Amino acid sequence: MSNSKKIIASAFFLIGMITIGIQQNIYAQQPNILFVISDDQSFPHASAYGTRFVETPAFDRIAEEGILFMNGWAPSPGCSPSRASILTGRYPWQIQEAGTHASSFPEKYKVLPDILEEAGYWVGFTGKGWGPGDWEISGRDRNPAGPAFQDVRLDPPHQYISDIDYAGNFRMFLEERPEGAPFYFWLGTSEPHRAYEQGIGLAAGKSLDDVDVPTYLPDTPEVRSDLLDYAVEIEWFDYHLQQALEILEQEGELDNTLIIVTSDQGMPFPRAKANLYNDGLHVPLSVMWSDQIPSGRVVDDLVNLADFMPTILEATGVEHTGNYPITARSIMHILTSSDEGTVDPHHTATFAGRERHSSSRWGNLGYPQRAIRTQQYLYIRNFAPERWPAGTPRRIENGNLTSMHVGYHDIDAAPSLDVMTENADDPYFSKYLYLSVGKRPAEELYDIRKDPGCINNLALDPDYESITRNLRNQLMSFLEKTEDPRVIGNGNIWEEYPRLRGPMREFPIPEWALPVE
Repeated sequence: MSNSKKIIASAFFLIGMITIGIQQNIYAQQPNILFVISDDQSFPHASAYGTRFVETPAFDRIAEEGILFMNGWAPSPGCSPSRASILTGRYPWQIQEAGTHASSFPEKYKVLPDILEEAGYWVGFTGKGWGPGDWEISGRDRNPAGPAFQDVRLDPPHQYISDIDYAGNFRMFLEERPEGAPFYFWLGTSEPHRAYEQGIGLAAGKSLDDVDVPTYLPDTPEVRSDLLDYAVEIEWFDYHLQQALEILEQEGELDNTLIIVTSDQGMPFPRAKANLYNDGLHVPLSVMWSDQIPSGRVVDDLVNLADFMPTILEATGVEHTGNYPITARSIMHILTSSDEGTVDPHHTATFAGRERHSSSRWGNLGYPQRAIRTQQYLYIRNFAPERWPAGTPRRIENGNLTSMHVGYHDIDAAPSLDVMTENADDPYFSKYLYLSVGKRPAEELYDIRKDPGCINNLALDPDYESITRNLRNQLMSFLEKTEDPRVIGNGNIWEEYPRLRGPMREFPIPEWALPVE
């Protein structure tokens, strides 16, 4: 071989070795992802936020060693649509059937676990992934959250707590991981979703005096005890988070794992879950990633849970390979900043929406709503104010119409609801019941800083006319831009998507649906 050819060959070899080295270096630096999500937990119900009646040392550790977010926002107050938004990076009104409750999940929407798996990640989930709904009818061969790891079981400490050992399944997932592969794991508990074993909070030694009762609920021992039971289930979630952190430390993977801890929607109480009010959408959120995220920060930026799909893609260096655009935004610049408070002053609003929740009305109709949230205000547009927001008050059983207050099935059955319906004739309780189940106007506006319980509707107050108009215009503009069927002329499509999971109830035909004579 001539000297010139040797030089050329050596150059190509050197370039090849450099390329391999770069690829190996990038691969070695790709972070693992642990996404930990509870089911139905509102802000501020973690001890890192100062709440006295719940203890969450694992969540608090994530906050101390990473970021504690003060404005985590669910894209929907319902399990299925919120989780589908997280998995696609799109808002609920952009994902067809997946944007409503207990329907299907169109296969054309490629989800984050599939994209990461194609890029060499070991992926899986335990507990509650996407759901409730039917992913098989959509042509998928597995839950959109990934391959299931559910085999490790335990004896739960209380009735209604799942027997799935979430942390144990995480350990199994890691044991089966191919050597050297980065991982993505969705750890989804079923807690603190109802039902609760009544009295477990008091039995655990918790005090009724430590409970902060929301302003939209009656302050009674029954409600306080219900909130304590809810707290016990949050602590079960936190126990498994703690176990997962210990497993990562044992495996030597903690420093190279981006850990995100949150909930899919607000707490299962009247006027919270299945509502676009603060306690239906405002969720706990903390994020940790060793040296990549400056620790001990408290951040006020509005963060939508849908933002984590593009954020994870940016963190891993994996390209989006779906045939649809992501409409949420990456927050990597917020995570890696050393600033506190408001890190990105240019992002001034976030959005959310809901359609059907449970089988709660005649014709299986939903309650269509959209909302825009700024740092100070929450504006809600109710597209069908003639409908009952929590579900029809009466249903049909065995061909007969029930008495009043037997319906309201968009509210999970709970002692907090029972104490209001059983005392509906008492003026004290009736005012709270009306807040939860009474019909609402087409527009609502709340000053969240002054009124986090969303009691005082300012939308018709002349002093807030310009704020209402501005937020209305921002919301409608965003919905048009993101092609929401509710505003581009095909809103009835939401009533046509089938309900495929859960009970199907019968309700009387409402007056507004009767034919005009």
